[in-house]
Amino acid sequence: MDADEVFGPPGIEDGRQLWRLARDSKTLDLNSPYSYILWCRDFAATSVVVRSGGRIRGFVTGYNRPEHPGTLFVWQVAVDAAWRGRALAGRMLAYLADRGCRFVEATVTPDNTASDRLFAAFARDRGAELHRTPLLPGELFPGDHEPEELYRIGPLDARPASASGDR
Repeated sequence: MDADEVFGPPGIEDGRQLWRLARDSKTLDLNSPYSYILWCRDFAATSVVVRSGGRIRGFVTGYNRPEHPGTLFVWQVAVDAAWRGRALAGRMLAYLADRGCRFVEATVTPDNTASDRLFAAFARDRGAELHRTPLLPGELFPGDHEPEELYRIGPLDARPASASGDR
């Protein structure tokens, strides 16, 4: 962890940097710049950015599911290429989970080993179960898109297993 890393919610002015990080990841489904700007306005409380040196180095966008308010659905995770290998994605996910959700959900395509590793490690570190179930078949998407599997982690304790002395 760098001393000048600052975790916090995104602001509306951060939308363009989130869009650039998503674009440069070359793995995320790229949404319109407009959607990232609105996301930073409407879902800032359930999203996080990491700033260092005046730039955003990573982000996690998420929202609380309306019919399940204790469930944080993770929409996208991106880390600047130069900042990978610092466990930044896991630390951002922990930052959001520590704000009180009981479950974390995300969808992951079969070829996305980075996300699979991220969510498996998060579940393990939290002492929580990880359930993988089919959710969205590829045929639902335009073009050639792999199916999306639902990852559901929880229930989560108030603190990570690694910080708890009673496990």
